[in-house]
Amino acid sequence: MNSVEKNTSYIKQTAAALGFEFCGISKAQYLDEYARRLETWLNKGMHGNMHYMQNHFELRVDPTKLVPGARSVITLLLNYFPENTQVENAPKVAKYAYGNDYHEVIREKLNYFFYLLKENTGEINGRGFVDSAPVLERAWAQKSGMGWIGKNGNLITKQQGSYFFIASLIVDVELVYDDAYAKDYCGSCTRCIDNCPTEAILPDKIVDGSKCISYFTIELKDTLIPDAMKGKFDDWLFGCDTCQDVCPWNRFSQPSSENKFKAAPEILNFSADDWSELTEEGFKTIFKNSPIKRTKFNGIKRNLTFIRH
Repeated sequence: MNSVEKNTSYIKQTAAALGFEFCGISKAQYLDEYARRLETWLNKGMHGNMHYMQNHFELRVDPTKLVPGARSVITLLLNYFPENTQVENAPKVAKYAYGNDYHEVIREKLNYFFYLLKENTGEINGRGFVDSAPVLERAWAQKSGMGWIGKNGNLITKQQGSYFFIASLIVDVELVYDDAYAKDYCGSCTRCIDNCPTEAILPDKIVDGSKCISYFTIELKDTLIPDAMKGKFDDWLFGCDTCQDVCPWNRFSQPSSENKFKAAPEILNFSADDWSELTEEGFKTIFKNSPIKRTKFNGIKRNLTFIRH
């Protein structure tokens, strides 16, 4: 076994040991097809007020510009599917936000992963990314054969569906590449399109981000949500899982083994009244380690008022 094969084997073993369900490796190169799709999406204004999506276009589609000397993109999937769900008739929270903030959980894993790589493979440079830099994670996951990008824009795996966080390590060493571009198994199914409360999911795997409930409840910082969306949120308070909940592939989802993603009792048990009575001090205490803090107290109150009146 040569050094390239040894390093690749070590990376796959280490990923599994750190709790990542899937690990795929691709050659670092320009993402031509994805670049064209992203450019069209941006030109149509489907990013809404998410102006950061327009920034660093070349970095998004070319990892060698993001990490000088990049030769390999390591993509990792971490399952977040919860063991329990919320009480009935409560304002709904997307499952990814049930536990601790995934940015912090995964960043810690990535830093340790990279430390182990340096210790065991010698001279290696690179950077880890988790939804906080211009990396097209789903594209890299698809290129390495982990799954396909569904009609709802999510990466879907045959084994366990789509409730995964995606992280990347871009490194300057050559590895054995998983050149197994995943087949699309959505077929003629249109459940995600048919069930999207705001009709944000369009044909040809295009999601109009400016119509998505997650956009309105998390990304939009305006004081008010547009009246045109009244009555369309289906009780979603933070984010939205409808397109994943109805996806047939998610019948294979398994509860996550990551303790830090265990659901906070308040998220599982809060009723509409509990959310209404929540004070800013209580919000900061309960959700200090949660992704929900991103929308801030005033954002949660705005969302609650919108879906309940």
